[in-house]
Amino acid sequence: MPAQDTSKLRENILSFVKNRGPSLPVQIAKDVGLSILFTSAFLSELFSEKELKMSNMRVGSSPLYFIQGQEPMLEKFAEHLKSKEREAFTLLKEKSFLKDLEQLPAIRVALREIKDFAIPFRNGEEIVWRFLTAQEAGFKDDKKQEVKIVIEKEMIEKPVSEEIKMVIEQTKEESIVKQKKKTQKTEPKSKTAKKKTSPRSKHDEKFIEKVKEFLSKNSIDILHIEGIKKDEITLKVKTNEGEQLLVAYKKKKITEKDIINAAKKATNMGLKYSVISMGELPKKFSELIGALQNIKDIRKVE
Repeated sequence: MPAQDTSKLRENILSFVKNRGPSLPVQIAKDVGLSILFTSAFLSELFSEKELKMSNMRVGSSPLYFIQGQEPMLEKFAEHLKSKEREAFTLLKEKSFLKDLEQLPAIRVALREIKDFAIPFRNGEEIVWRFLTAQEAGFKDDKKQEVKIVIEKEMIEKPVSEEIKMVIEQTKEESIVKQKKKTQKTEPKSKTAKKKTSPRSKHDEKFIEKVKEFLSKNSIDILHIEGIKKDEITLKVKTNEGEQLLVAYKKKKITEKDIINAAKKATNMGLKYSVISMGELPKKFSELIGALQNIKDIRKVE
């Protein structure tokens, strides 16, 4: 079989994508008459040379390849987004612009995942997301900023700790806004009142920071925030052993009920689970866990 002209094959690939729009490697391979392996090699080369662009979204396990300017055509593949990401996509497309801190935690996380459609920019000190086809100049901030909110650069650049940082910033915002509203309705708070409210907020943030440090030191990635309560944070995480549920308790001493609740949640999700707390594990729990590690069976004698 005579050798094929690689420059001609590259030209055929670019021509196909130009005419058809965003395409999967298998579709391109079929059109140019190459195996998927060789086609993928050509696509990788064209991508590195910036002749083609590659989507962040996946259709199955494959990305879409397209030419610059075809980004709006990716919308027809939005049905392949995950449930919460599709919800964020629909909301952003409808509104054109979304203020980051005004969204629910799950939507804020999803916006950071749909990079093909959600483009972040800053409005003063806050993050605003614009839909792919919306122009930044079209954003109108009708609501005056009442509270100065500091958002670190890591909010976008470090997705691994994004969920925890999100909770920290949200806690700060809610605490400041709540205190401002009370000040407007009543006389300025006394020093005694401040002592009652501020330590609680600081303690909450301290607990969240400790959880974040624990995850970082143990190379644990956050996949999803399952729930946040006053004394409890439930996270779906990924470790070297795979996905599992992690329940963090803001307690000096956890109870048998806490362990059972964590176990029920993990069972409902079909996952193994881990529990962490601010204090030491009760001695009876430590002894029981150690005793069960090598047990093979427990049977009743009839």
